[in-house]
Amino acid sequence: MSDNQDKEETLASFQIITGIDDVGEAFSHLEASNWDLVEAISRVMPHEDAPLAIHTPEPPAPDPVAVASAQPDPNNTNGFGPFNFDELPGPSQGARMFPTSQWLAQLTSSINLDPSRQNNNQIIIFNIHFNQRSYPIRLPPNATIEQLKRKIFDVTSVPPCRQAIRGWPPTRVSDAKIPETQLCNLELEAENELILVDLTDDGFMDTEQDEVTQRLDKTFKINVVEEGGAEANRLTLSLPGRTTIQELKTNVYYITNIPVRHQEWSGWPSGCDNDTNLAQSGIEQTHDFVMRNIADRASNNSNLLANTEVVTVDSESSADEFEDATDFNNSEYIFSDSPPVQSLNRHLIPNNTNDETSGSTQFVDNYKQRFGEPHPDFFVGSLESALRLACHKPAKERKLLAVYLHHGESILTNVFCDHLMKDEAIIQTFRESFVLYGWDMTYESNKDMFLSSLTACINSNASLTARNIKLDKLPALMLVGKSRLMGRQTCEVLSVIYGNIGLADLQSRLIETTVMYEEQLQVEIREENERAARDQVKAEQDMAYEETLQADMAKEAAKRQKEAAQAAERKRIESERAEEDARRESISLVAKQSLPQEPAEHEANISKIRVRKPTGDFLERRFYTRNTLQDLLNFVAANGYLIDEYKVISSWPRRDLTAIDAGQTLESLKLYPQETVILEERF
Repeated sequence: MSDNQDKEETLASFQIITGIDDVGEAFSHLEASNWDLVEAISRVMPHEDAPLAIHTPEPPAPDPVAVASAQPDPNNTNGFGPFNFDELPGPSQGARMFPTSQWLAQLTSSINLDPSRQNNNQIIIFNIHFNQRSYPIRLPPNATIEQLKRKIFDVTSVPPCRQAIRGWPPTRVSDAKIPETQLCNLELEAENELILVDLTDDGFMDTEQDEVTQRLDKTFKINVVEEGGAEANRLTLSLPGRTTIQELKTNVYYITNIPVRHQEWSGWPSGCDNDTNLAQSGIEQTHDFVMRNIADRASNNSNLLANTEVVTVDSESSADEFEDATDFNNSEYIFSDSPPVQSLNRHLIPNNTNDETSGSTQFVDNYKQRFGEPHPDFFVGSLESALRLACHKPAKERKLLAVYLHHGESILTNVFCDHLMKDEAIIQTFRESFVLYGWDMTYESNKDMFLSSLTACINSNASLTARNIKLDKLPALMLVGKSRLMGRQTCEVLSVIYGNIGLADLQSRLIETTVMYEEQLQVEIREENERAARDQVKAEQDMAYEETLQADMAKEAAKRQKEAAQAAERKRIESERAEEDARRESISLVAKQSLPQEPAEHEANISKIRVRKPTGDFLERRFYTRNTLQDLLNFVAANGYLIDEYKVISSWPRRDLTAIDAGQTLESLKLYPQETVILEERF
């Protein structure tokens, strides 16, 4: 019996005795005790030198059963039920005994396990490929990744921390990184092919996913041999790790014309499907495959049937349905979810297209249909419009025009479009720094029309450059930029990138051309900035002058308005004053004319009245005593002191003469023979 079989029996015995269903836990206990069954049982079942009885309520007395005859529990995946101490013969059926070392040794020696008792239908087989050898490993479904790696260590001596295992189902790669994951949760087949990589030489990696990530950008050399063919039918492809199996099959179709649905492949690890990329599949960087054309096999079968009997095809069934019946086979390398590949049109623009815009539209639509997602963003329209959008702008907004020249008959077209033009970094570079314009040069009529457009929009050198690109270098990218030449700006072809180029070189060429073009634009950008700065200063000066001019004009208008208002006010005041003077003059004249004749000084019955003006001067006049107070007031008004402006006050007794009846005589008012009155201005 081999060492592996001994360990399997020890593991089964340990699970029977301890009742531990978790294979991982049982495995770890045995590893810790160096696969000594007695010591492992002692680790999980405490014991003393003498049996220690713990009394429990007495259960119904079962029949003693020998341990070796224990029957497996059908619900237990390891094939055995948990060990029941109550079924062991002992001193008391009501006491549970913790075992002694002697008792454990006797018990384990009495167990005779037959591997044939285990359920082989539940065993998972792994064929571990390492160093040109295959190591078979058998584990139950509830075993863990950690236990599998320990098994691999036993047969390959590669420590678990240095093991990178490839070939897991792609949807379960992340679960396979967890040591505690059980194998039954990984969607495995009954027999699985896994590839072991020793990371000792490549450097330590934290997880297998890190290794897959590093393999994405590595180049895989794929050798494909068509079964039954000669050595001349051997096909070698160099593809990046991110290439999917579906894309690999499509490339083989482009070269061999064998549709994907008719390709049957041998050599893939288990768990791969059409969406799995080469890095995830687990194959080596140089890998050999055998590819069979099942259509040929179906054709041979049809010929045999034709020689023996006549096959009647239902009139409602199409020829395609009859042909697709050959797809139903039992090969594990034909993926059922692979969509049938239709015959692809190699020409993206129909022959004799006479309209550049419609040709561009058809080019973009057919490109998307043929090569699918992702794809770069092509400009739709005429070459002149694309050139205007890219180059005929201010220097800081200017981009390069990338003219993609397609040719359906070139052997480089499929790889260039399927891989280089689908790279996210390439697509992002086109989006940020280029306006991308595409044209199909397959038909001569379309080629000649486009060359004429190049001559008209750019120059004859651009047309000559495109015409001289040979078929084995197509497809190609012409990078066009607008630069200053001999004191004037013109569009020129700055670089041509041919189709026989790798991804890294393409990215490098695009970036180099972009950097070079931006350096050339710096002079123009600086001049534009200086010109814009001068224009800004001039505009600010003009604005300031205009604002000053407007302010001066506003001040002058305000001044004129103020002067006009002042003149009007003066005129009004003068007019009012003149009116007032005229009124006063009129009142004074009337008062003067109404004065009685002044008596002579020697006459009798006269009164001499003195009127003191506000200035201190006096007015004097003689009146008859029979004259009235009104005559006195008229005398005051005749001298310019209107009664509505001044009061006439008598000295004794002090009284306002303008406030009493003016018809009284001077005699009655006691204003004789002489009197002095005072003029006071009214307020």
